[in-house]
Amino acid sequence: MAPAASELKIGKKVNEGKTKEVYELPEIPGCVLMQSKDQITAGNAARKDRMEGKAAISNTTTSCVFELLQEAGVKTAFVRKHSDTAFIAAHCEMIPVEWVCRRIATGSFLKRNPGVKEGYKFYPPKIEMFYKDDANNDPQWSEEQLIEAKFCFGGLTIGQTEVDIMAHSTQAVFEILEKSWQPQNCTLVDLKSYRDLKEVTPEALQMVKKNFEWVAERVELLLKTKSQGRVVVLMGSPSDLSHCEKIKKACAAFGIPCELRVTSAHKGSDETLRIKAEYEGDGIPTVFVAVAGRSNGLGPVMSGNTAYPVVNCPPLSADWGAQDVWSSLRLPSGLGCPTTLSPEGAAQFAAQIFGLNNHLVWAKLRSSMLNTWISLKQADKKLRECTL
Repeated sequence: MAPAASELKIGKKVNEGKTKEVYELPEIPGCVLMQSKDQITAGNAARKDRMEGKAAISNTTTSCVFELLQEAGVKTAFVRKHSDTAFIAAHCEMIPVEWVCRRIATGSFLKRNPGVKEGYKFYPPKIEMFYKDDANNDPQWSEEQLIEAKFCFGGLTIGQTEVDIMAHSTQAVFEILEKSWQPQNCTLVDLKSYRDLKEVTPEALQMVKKNFEWVAERVELLLKTKSQGRVVVLMGSPSDLSHCEKIKKACAAFGIPCELRVTSAHKGSDETLRIKAEYEGDGIPTVFVAVAGRSNGLGPVMSGNTAYPVVNCPPLSADWGAQDVWSSLRLPSGLGCPTTLSPEGAAQFAAQIFGLNNHLVWAKLRSSMLNTWISLKQADKKLRECTL
């Protein structure tokens, strides 16, 4: 366990950039302290000024964004916030490439692409990369240039697989942040109020500081949601409990509360409908999961008597599963309860519904997609290397 913030021993400075200093942490092997400065820069530090309080503003914004991504499941170097002006991160080697993702054409993109009107929207988002070279103003690079550079960091050579992973990660992170800002009626574009100043005056710097403070205040709201939702699993028999516990565990991974109930639509229809009414009456958006293997009556009865979503997740047996599943698949007209055999699939179905109005759930879904894509990409690379 890492030492508490007040007890943390700071080692020697290992690097310094325009806005941060990097220090060793002798008591936390493999980690460093990222200390922000009260400095604001633009144009590769061609313009820079001291701004009191900028370090705390930047650290709040950075830490909140990384906490959001980590909670979603995106792998980052961020460990935790240490103080008002510093955070702890893994000690990494930096690939000298800046990835840029845009939904809206504006700023430098318009200068590099004459003829494109400001406000043009990219579907999917536009991905670009720039080589980190202050002396040459960070020139734009192509994938081919990055691959041909044959960079090697930590024993890993940057090839096509790594470039593809970086590009997909960039898009996923952008989409998660874009979705997270939407509840605040904010469009994720960019923040260049300092760079665009025609003249730097105390009044102008104060305006820029207020803009950054506004972002820092709002970014903390990204970690919260006003949206409610729950999953209610109805099992036809206590013998189905282990199957239902898997659904509940998968729901927890998405941050969705899940309740388990026992009721039989065949043997206690009145009680099944009473339970349904109980959850309809409190106004909390609910997805019902019907778990009944032999002659599934729960799903169809629930679907025919509630406007809430219902999904079947029957625990099929090896002996009669092929026959029993038809009670979940062939339904009377007017019913709309889909069927999934996987407990995890039932939880994901619910998450996709709640994710429409809950950016935190949506972020977990998007991160899961990214991580699955990356694992397949890496597995393919490993297999090809073994074959070759």
